Amino acid sequence: MEVLCKHGGRLLSNFATKKGVARKIVDIDDVIKRFDTYLMIERGLSKNTVEAYNDDVQKLVAYLDDAGLSPADATEGDLHGFLSGLFDLGIAAKSQARILSGIKTFYKFLKIEGYIDNNPTMLIESPRLGRKLPTVLTIEEIDAMIAAIDLDEPEGQRNRAIIETLYGCGLRVSELIGLRMSQVYVDEEYIIVEGKGSKQRLVPISGVALEEIQKYIGGYRSQLKVKRGCGDILFLNRRGGMLTRVMIFYIIKKLCLLAGITKNVSPHTLRHSFATHLLEGGANLRAIQQMLGHEDISTTEIYVHIDRSRLRQEILSHHPRNVRDNE
Repeated sequence: MEVLCKHGGRLLSNFATKKGVARKIVDIDDVIKRFDTYLMIERGLSKNTVEAYNDDVQKLVAYLDDAGLSPADATEGDLHGFLSGLFDLGIAAKSQARILSGIKTFYKFLKIEGYIDNNPTMLIESPRLGRKLPTVLTIEEIDAMIAAIDLDEPEGQRNRAIIETLYGCGLRVSELIGLRMSQVYVDEEYIIVEGKGSKQRLVPISGVALEEIQKYIGGYRSQLKVKRGCGDILFLNRRGGMLTRVMIFYIIKKLCLLAGITKNVSPHTLRHSFATHLLEGGANLRAIQQMLGHEDISTTEIYVHIDRSRLRQEILSHHPRNVRDNE
């Protein structure tokens, strides 16, 4: 007879097994109950998660029982058959992955308790979850947004410079609002962007964007009463302070409305459009990843790991703004 006890927060059995000799599952319902206890006590999972895992295991047990198998006897092939059945039933990949997670946890428990010597789920991969494709604007739609900007309004030139910089450099909105004038190198035509984790990267900037920025600096920005601490910030609000994410979002939404664009657009949409248009134009994928900041490049590593002239040439050759200027 098996006696269970708690020891150090771990559910243990006083039933010793010989090395290499697995225990036999006599009562599967009892094993599942102890699995539930293991999940609550040792894993500290919530009641809802435990119930979900229990349901996953019950599905598997029913499937194996029809084949005259115990969970301890199931092979990797048997489990693949079970998963294939889920697919045939039309269960979504995300749900399949969640069920597989419960099954894998159950087999880890069986191995801990000595019911199996080898875990048949070790090499089973979760189904690939499809990623929703991001919204991308066409070049014509971006042109329409820019054309919708009223340059007679005080912030008109600033907004034009913002859109050209977002789209021309593929910046995150946080990178845009934090961009400093000292990080804009007009003669060299590149900017230094501070991305996630305070990592900095070098990004070429188009002549079109630089022209709009210079017009903004020489006009609207020069007339502002700049708040303390914002003297080097490039894009400012009408009170001389930093812009917010919400304000950039509002600017883009308003321009889309004026341009008749019905897509669900956000500041990040311009970043997606930047990358997509470069890729469609034949730009090197590695260069695009670097310009988007998907590599951790610190200030001192910039000149070691990035070929500035090569990255600049990628934008000059493939970004629609530059291609158009050269025609």
